[in-house]
Amino acid sequence: SQHDFDFTFMGLVGLVDPPRVGVAAAIKECHAAGIRIIMMTGDHPTTAQAIGRQVGLSYRPDVITGTEAAQLSDEALKLRLRQVDLCARLQPEQKLRLVDILQSDGEIVAMTGDGVNDAPALKTADVGIAMGERGTDVARESADLVLLDDSFASIVVAIRQGRHIYDNITSAIRFIFAVHVPVIALALLPALLNWPILLWPLHIVLLELIIDPSCSMVFEAEPEAENIMSRPPRPISDTPFTLSILKGGVIQGMGVAVILLGGYGLLVGEGFLEEQGRTTVFIALISSVLLLLLASRDATHSITTSLFRKNSWLLGIIVVVALMLVFSLEVPALRDAMGLKEATVLELGAALTMIGLVFIWLEVLRRTRVIRTY
Repeated sequence: SQHDFDFTFMGLVGLVDPPRVGVAAAIKECHAAGIRIIMMTGDHPTTAQAIGRQVGLSYRPDVITGTEAAQLSDEALKLRLRQVDLCARLQPEQKLRLVDILQSDGEIVAMTGDGVNDAPALKTADVGIAMGERGTDVARESADLVLLDDSFASIVVAIRQGRHIYDNITSAIRFIFAVHVPVIALALLPALLNWPILLWPLHIVLLELIIDPSCSMVFEAEPEAENIMSRPPRPISDTPFTLSILKGGVIQGMGVAVILLGGYGLLVGEGFLEEQGRTTVFIALISSVLLLLLASRDATHSITTSLFRKNSWLLGIIVVVALMLVFSLEVPALRDAMGLKEATVLELGAALTMIGLVFIWLEVLRRTRVIRTY
């Protein structure tokens, strides 16, 4: 009871700590991307439920409390966690235990936190993310990443960028394998079959001058896929060198190699001279490199569609390749050094036929979904 003072009731003061702007949208984006979010808090269960509904994290009525978690075995808690998104009244060691249980259930866990009590869980999680503005020193030092703006939305932006980078690396690796299969075949098999040598060292150098900038500039500048945040996370075992990724590139390249070698064999049988055959195959090979580049950008779209998709470096690469091909055929000194001849209608017609077959081959692979997109 109050004493010694007279008090007059004037009203009540309410305090609220609202969710940051953009959190609800970021959580919705996570759900669309197959990313599950679990709240682990020391607050009251009713508070956790209210915040969960506000930001769209969970509409399930169930909450796991620290008291309940302490009474459950690891296996029982693992089953319970599959059905519940809100955990309240947790102690630091209980947050750590929940992270361990999620990892043992095959989950890749990213943990966010700002307090001393979050440090053990931040350290144990696959990716610990601390708040840089209001986070404690212990939390920041325990984490793998520190958010400079303390915004949950920044985590989602980082996930989007990570998927974008991974897609571009995968496309580049697939292109590298696809483009080198016909180069190796055209350099090796004519010698084994006692045919005239097709590719000289100078040809291979010129090809690498096309291939390397394509990987380092075109694929790096690729825009993100339309479905980048509406598809599930990739398996942890996936890498850009996964067999299913490399297989697609090798199959693309093998088809190109068969078309070019088969075409060359027919030309030799029809009486084409060595320089005629080399010129025809060289034109077809350079053009096939560009077709493989377009096909590797996005296996879900046709080559013609890929040609007009925005990329700041693509047009420049195409122009440089076209000029390189023209100079190789039209500059006498360069043409002689490469063992080529001035292309006539006959060679151009044969090369266009091969290029058309390569185009059809790559489109067939796309339509039959032989190439994995992610």
